[in-house]
Amino acid sequence: MRRQLAARLIQSLIVVIIVTTISFVMIRMAPGDPFSYDDPRLTPAMQAHWREQFGWDRPIPEQYVRYVTSLARGQLGHSYTKNTSVANALAQAIPRTLLLTGLALSLSFVLGGIVGVLQATRRRGWFDRVTSGVLLLFYSLPDFWGALMILLIFAWWWPVLPAGGIVDAATHDSLGLWASIADRLAHLILPVTALTLLTMSGIARHQRSAILEVLPADFIRTARAKGLSEREVIWRHALRMALTPMIALFGLVLPAFIGGALFVERVFAWPGVGMLAADAINGRDYDLVSAIVMLGAVAVAFGNLVADLLHMAIDPRVRE
Repeated sequence: MRRQLAARLIQSLIVVIIVTTISFVMIRMAPGDPFSYDDPRLTPAMQAHWREQFGWDRPIPEQYVRYVTSLARGQLGHSYTKNTSVANALAQAIPRTLLLTGLALSLSFVLGGIVGVLQATRRRGWFDRVTSGVLLLFYSLPDFWGALMILLIFAWWWPVLPAGGIVDAATHDSLGLWASIADRLAHLILPVTALTLLTMSGIARHQRSAILEVLPADFIRTARAKGLSEREVIWRHALRMALTPMIALFGLVLPAFIGGALFVERVFAWPGVGMLAADAINGRDYDLVSAIVMLGAVAVAFGNLVADLLHMAIDPRVRE
């Protein structure tokens, strides 16, 4: 198992290096640079001076060597749009994104798993047909479109929840403890709901298929023959065996989930990594864009590594 873990770590590191290198080259091959914007106060001489000062006029290989050297020293560069270091900008945004995505991803797998099991045990019944149609609708919606529809319904047509942001900027600082917590939770509901609904549809479908594959197995018939209730057979025996494909699904869902989170953050003005990425791209903030791409690669590699470890823990055959 240690050898497999070491191999997974090496593979993850190689993936992060390749993704970071490709993004670095592609960003710098695009027209313009962080100082290529129209401003009457910014003369061509000033632009040329800043390009020379920050090394944007150097060849791309030389820029890459300097970038890798700064990474080795723990420096991610300077963010021109935020006027601070990239590390500081990410340190403010990452906890907010982790809060949003952590809640949504947990709810997606819990609710999707429960719905999938109920669909499988009520196959071709009214519950299976209705929920399959509703979930297929959500699954077919693009992330940004689904988020916009949820925003339109619950913040405009039926304004019961805040339209965006992380807190109410006008009143949050003057609220008491419980009122401030309630304010933050109210701002979480819509983005978390959007991410959960748009993700749990595929999870429920996979869980349904996994349960249906397990139900005809011999050990399920043996459990029923021993007099166990149908609930115990499903939730204690069938579900345990059906978790293996769900763990593999976690590694596949995570990249799409991260991409969806970026759109959802933009729609709901959630000040996380998604909003930071949008501002960085619009402002040609190369160092910040490169760091966010690298962060995404690390998150995907880490998610796949966790999925592999969980798979090894549940299925002894994988450890052989």
